[in-house]
This record gives sequence, C-alpha cells and structure tokens, in this order.
Amino acid sequence: MGKTGGKTPLQFRHIAPNMVTSGNLLCGLFSLMMVLNEKYVFAAWLIFFAVLFDGFDGKVARMLGGGSQFGLEFDSLADLVSFGVAPAILLYEVSVRSLNLVGAFSACFFALCVALRLARFNIVHVPGPFQGLPCPAGGLFVASFVIARLDSKISPVIMAAILLSVGGLMISSIPYANMKKLTKKTADPAKCLALFSLFALSFIFLKNTAPLFLFAMYIVSGLIHFDWGQWILKKEIEAHNEE
Repeated sequence: MGKTGGKTPLQFRHIAPNMVTSGNLLCGLFSLMMVLNEKYVFAAWLIFFAVLFDGFDGKVARMLGGGSQFGLEFDSLADLVSFGVAPAILLYEVSVRSLNLVGAFSACFFALCVALRLARFNIVHVPGPFQGLPCPAGGLFVASFVIARLDSKISPVIMAAILLSVGGLMISSIPYANMKKLTKKTADPAKCLALFSLFALSFIFLKNTAPLFLFAMYIVSGLIHFDWGQWILKKEIEAHNEE
C-alpha cells in the first residue's frame, strides 16, 4: 500500500521545501531578465527577495522533516544563480563593464568564488560558524550598491576591487556568524529586540542604503571575529558553549 508502480509517491513534506527553493531560483532568473531590460534597481531587489526564500526553505524542511540530499543540491544550484551569476552580471552591466577584460574578470571571479563556496559547503560540514562569507550575504552586499544607487558614484576600479575582495572572503576560512539554528528557547529576547530595532532604524533612516549598511556590518563582524549568533544566545547557553 502507498506505492504506485513500485515507486513511493512524493510526499508534501519533501515537495514543500523545494517549492520555496524554486522561489529563490526564479528570483535569480528574473533578476537576470531585468538586467537585460536595463531595470537594474529592480534586478537588485529581486536578489534581496531571493535571500528571503533562501532563508525560509531550510526552516520549512526542518519544520516538516522533509530535508533531503536532493534539496541540498537544488538549493546550491539556486544559490549559484541568485547570489553568484545574477549579482556578477548586474555589477558588470552597471559598473565594471567599462574596464573591459578587468571588469569581466572581476565579475567572473565573483561568480566562480560563489560556486567554489557552495561546493565546499556541501562537502565540508563544520559545526558552529560558517567558514567563509556566506554566498547570500556576499551576493546581496554587492547588489546593495545598486539598491543604494551608489553604483554610478563609485569608480568602476573600486567596484571591481569590491567584487574581487568579496569573492575572496567567500572562499576564505574566516568564521562568520551562523544564526540559522537559533530558536525562541535559545535566543535572548532583549538582544533579539535590539537587533530588530537596528534593522528597523536602518530602513527608517537609511532607506535604500540600509541593506548595504547591514551587510557591510556583517562582513566586518567576520573580519574582527565577532559572532552575532553567539552574542544573541541567552547568557546561560553562551556560558555552556564556552565550557
């Protein structure tokens, strides 16, 4: 019973997370289409929405108990498009294209680093912080220059250097905070409120520059070895982890 033609039918708990991951991939594809239509700010915001889908698919999988190796591989393919190819092409078109081969190299290097980062993540499972800058953070950081409309105010040479630097951070071993496993039971309510207030105030006062500011803070936090995931834990749990 429960089988058709010798095959086990797909269950909703396995399909649902992949449907969310599809939203991530579609945002990346639509972003590329918007670049072709010269709607650059819209293309950058689509990368932002891809981050939301990327953060939600894992939660759906854990909630339904539907995680699978297929889902892990599919998620990486979606991330490569949304946080590797789409940001690289976007920044190439709006800024570094004028540098000819240097601009092309910087954009390709960024996308290549995303692919390498994802491949390493799927094979090497290290508990605790991420090893290297996560691809969603790197992709949205460079796209945030377009959201903030700073791409035309920053020299293409500097923008190419940013692409190369962020790409290098993604394939580095610098630890970055992993907050995906935080729960209501482990997170400190006061610190959560403080972090939420920081987000809210950033968008209120900085508006379109807020994503750039927030992801820049995250990038710097890794460089100075400040772990947001550890900081937000309740004191008793943080003390237990340090023992």
